Amino acid sequence: MRIAGAPISWGVCEVPGWGHQLDPQRVLTEMARLGLTATEFGPDGWLPRDTAERARLLADANLSPVGAFVPVVVHDRDTDPLPDVERALEGFRSAGGDVLVLAAASGADGYDARPLLNEEEWETVSANLDRIAELAADYGVKPSLHPHVGTMVETREEVERVLEHSSIPLCLDTGHLLIGGTDPAELVTRYADRVNHVHAKDVRASIAAQVRSGELTYTEAVRRGIYAPLGQGDVDFAAIVRALDGAGYDGWYVLEQDTILPGEPQDEGPVGDVQQSLAYLRGLE
Repeated sequence: MRIAGAPISWGVCEVPGWGHQLDPQRVLTEMARLGLTATEFGPDGWLPRDTAERARLLADANLSPVGAFVPVVVHDRDTDPLPDVERALEGFRSAGGDVLVLAAASGADGYDARPLLNEEEWETVSANLDRIAELAADYGVKPSLHPHVGTMVETREEVERVLEHSSIPLCLDTGHLLIGGTDPAELVTRYADRVNHVHAKDVRASIAAQVRSGELTYTEAVRRGIYAPLGQGDVDFAAIVRALDGAGYDGWYVLEQDTILPGEPQDEGPVGDVQQSLAYLRGLE
């Protein structure tokens, strides 16, 4: 089992006003102290944009690069997502990383609201996802579509539509899938061969239901503790790992618990939850 970290578990996020953003040095040092050996890059601009400097910073922390979460608009036929994707891929070429974790962004900041697509826009989504997958393959990078609350691929119906009408592989984000109404354990029994990347989250289903009903926005739910350390929520992660093992999955398990920090932690901060999740995941090996 290849286990990596993600800066969002330390509250580092691309959404404006999300919360206090910790310094990379602290986050990377704490990752390494936990025994993690790899990490995703985090939001654009958090690590140095100079790719050589970025690579040095990760190497100094004894962390290998996994890749990056890249949200782009893929439903607008007048907006070509390939230039933004290619810039990210060029960064991979210089700084390392081989997984492009793609989100079908709504075009707005944050993940609290989104439009619904018409048939023409869905056709554009499918065509653009296939174009991006081909471009990533040209760079020797694995493309992986990340269903995500507040993006154009959130609900079970939308996830199924992408799987049926596009060839792009899937990032199995166990938390966002459950919040969007998809049982990730059931999904992986049907589509394990499409999964090439995993974001490992556990979710409190009662709060997830409030997001689906509109009682809470996604941001409010994160503040209320929708995410729990692995094994302490309602995702059947043991079943997911068994199904992926049975399918020969050899990709990453990236520990992710979206977190919002009100300020610089005066105690251990988020690292305690990450440590619990890491211990649980290692117990499934």
